[in-house]
Amino acid sequence: MPEKKLRKLVFPFEDLERHLSSKVNTSNFHLFQPGFEDIKRAEMFFTPSKNQKIDYFTSAVRMDHAPLITQSEVCFIGRSNVGKSSLIKALFSLVPETEVRVSKTPGHTKKMNFFTVGKAFTLVDMPGYGYKAPKDFVDMVETYLETRHNLKRTFLLVDGSVGLQHADRIAIDMCEEFGLPYVLVMTKIDKAKQGELLRHILEVQEVIQSQTVGCFPQPFLVRYSITNLFR
Repeated sequence: MPEKKLRKLVFPFEDLERHLSSKVNTSNFHLFQPGFEDIKRAEMFFTPSKNQKIDYFTSAVRMDHAPLITQSEVCFIGRSNVGKSSLIKALFSLVPETEVRVSKTPGHTKKMNFFTVGKAFTLVDMPGYGYKAPKDFVDMVETYLETRHNLKRTFLLVDGSVGLQHADRIAIDMCEEFGLPYVLVMTKIDKAKQGELLRHILEVQEVIQSQTVGCFPQPFLVRYSITNLFR
């Protein structure tokens, strides 16, 4: 792939910034911007080997069913149909035999699904919130977020093509209430017109700066076309 096209895919902020007014503060858009060598090293976490087992571990519908492990965990949460399972499947693309179920029907994930990423960490795919959330969502997900002591980072996914929704703001408030370190991930950025996307990004940036304490200052951008390759 030509480097110019690759940079556009890997560093979407670079292409968007030239359309912004010079008055817009973009300093937080580049706090985390790894180079290609950094990305290559990070990819090793998701590359299976004799000493790096990457696989589905177990599922749970209540906290008393959740595995008792001491390994660090990261979890992915978001509104139903935000592209959460598609993103996780893309992360596991080097391990195609690891089953990450992806459906076109919102609310497909009904359980907390745990995946082992070698000895590095456990990744947890959470049920989606919103109108398709499972009826026991509060007992399952909120209890996990509030009490899971080995949870090190929460990735809160927001649909970049529609922007922040009321349910997303409730999820942000929940992360703040529980004192979680978390990151906002904007998915499907290539499904929005450029002007709409910029408005959504700036709205998210304003919320992060003015209404959050535990959120990483830079939102992460994900293209639908990338995650959709692995469905």
